[in-house]
Amino acid sequence: METHFEKTLDSQVVYQGRVITVTRDTALLENGETAQRDVVHHHGGACILPYFEDGTLCMVRQFRYAMQQELWELPAGKLEAGEDPFVAAQRELTEECGLTADEYIPLGEIYPTVGYDTEIIYIWAARGLHPARMHLDDDEFLTPERVPLAKAYEMILSGEIKDAKTVAGILKFKALLDDKKI
Repeated sequence: METHFEKTLDSQVVYQGRVITVTRDTALLENGETAQRDVVHHHGGACILPYFEDGTLCMVRQFRYAMQQELWELPAGKLEAGEDPFVAAQRELTEECGLTADEYIPLGEIYPTVGYDTEIIYIWAARGLHPARMHLDDDEFLTPERVPLAKAYEMILSGEIKDAKTVAGILKFKALLDDKKI
């Protein structure tokens, strides 16, 4: 099977921000031609799906400035350079939901915007939940709420939940649970 490729010939930083860096790259294509590629570089993120024994999830409602609306999401946060994604997921569970867990189940990783962004989001489920002290960042405003897994699934199908990491995490967790693999 043929593997497609593009090779970076040159890369220039055109923007350096607090969360992202943007480069304008020149890429060599398979046919020998070159093309310009703008790439958003991001350290990635960690996401956690807190699952209670009664079949509910802890989700958060948070206003997202770029989308100009409040969204339903699984708790998550961006990684600092070199930060362990699992440690970040555990941190987000406590920070955003006020919980710790006895068990963590890896749900894999997703590439939310492959056309121009290097971001990878690592996802875990958490079970055996215990209360802890919730402590949001100074610029973070959200409301944690318990939602039945079946309701969250319906919210995905109806389009009420639109966030990619949340959709992927809930669908994968539900599939594994339905197949009795977890």
